[in-house]
Amino acid sequence: MHDLFAVVMLSGIYSLLSASLFLDLDAVDVAFTEASVGAGISTLLFLATLKLVPRHEKESRYKPTLALAVTIATGALLIYGTLDMPHFGDGNAPVHQHVAPRYLNDSMDEIGIPNVVTSVLASYRGYDTLGETLVIFTAGIGVMSLLLVSQRTKDQARKKVPADMQQQVILRVVAKMMIPLILIFALYVQFHGDYSPGGGFQAGVIFAAGIILYTMLFGLSLTQKVFNSKIVELFTALGVLLYGGVGVACLILGGNFLDYDVLRHDAVHGQHLGILLVELGVGITVASVMITLFFKFTWRTVKHKYNQ
Repeated sequence: MHDLFAVVMLSGIYSLLSASLFLDLDAVDVAFTEASVGAGISTLLFLATLKLVPRHEKESRYKPTLALAVTIATGALLIYGTLDMPHFGDGNAPVHQHVAPRYLNDSMDEIGIPNVVTSVLASYRGYDTLGETLVIFTAGIGVMSLLLVSQRTKDQARKKVPADMQQQVILRVVAKMMIPLILIFALYVQFHGDYSPGGGFQAGVIFAAGIILYTMLFGLSLTQKVFNSKIVELFTALGVLLYGGVGVACLILGGNFLDYDVLRHDAVHGQHLGILLVELGVGITVASVMITLFFKFTWRTVKHKYNQ
C-alpha cells in the first residue's frame, strides 16, 4: 500500500513538472490544465481511491485472459492506425501547412477573441469540445453508478469531520482565507478565458478543488448546506444541456449546429456570446462531476469504515 501511495505522489510531482515544461514552451493553457487536473484533482482522487481498498489484493476468481487479449488487440490497432501519421515535429505535416496558419491568421477576424486556444476549442472545434464534455459527463455517471451508497451512509458521512483535521487550527484558518480566493480565481479563469489562458475545463477543476478542500477540513455537513448533493448531480447534466442547447438555438435561428454567428446581429458578437455560453456549460459540468465524485468517495469511505 505504501508503494502505491508513493507512485501516486510521484505521478502528481511528474504532472507538476510537466506543467512547468509546458509553461516554458509557452503552452500556458496546457500547463494550466496539467497543473489543475494532473497534479491536483487526479492525485486527490487516486488517494481517495487507495483509502477504500484493503492492504492486500483478494485472489481473483477468474483469469482475465479475454480482457487481456482485447486490450492487446485494441492497442495493436491503435498503433497500426498511427503508422500513416506524419513524423513527430515534421514541418510539412498538413496541420502546419493548412490548419494552424488558418487559425492563427484568421481567428481574430472571424472570432474576435485574442486567445486563439479558446477560439479553436469553443468555435472551430466546437463539436470535439462537446464530445469531450459528454465524455466527462458519462465518466462521472459511470463512477457514480459504481460508488452507489445508501442514505444511511450519507447521513453518517454528513456528521463526520476527520478527527485529525479538527486539531489543525492553523490549516483551517488559512483555508478559510484561501478558499474564497480560489473560488474567485476560478470565476476569473472561467469568464476571462477569451483574453487570457483558461476556460471551462480549468475553471471547473479549480472551483471543485476549492469545494473539496473545504470538505476535507470541515466535513460534509457544512458543505452540504451550500452544495446539496442532489442539486450538484443535476448540474452535471445542466452543463451538457447548456452546451447542446446553444447548438439547438443556432439551428432554430437558421444556422448550423454550434454556428454562433446567428446568435447576434453581428457575427463576431454572436461568436462571443456562443463561446461564453458553451464554456460556461463546460465549467458547470466539470466542476459538478468532480465535486460529486469526491462526495461519493467520501460516503464510500464512511461506509467502508462502518462495515469494518
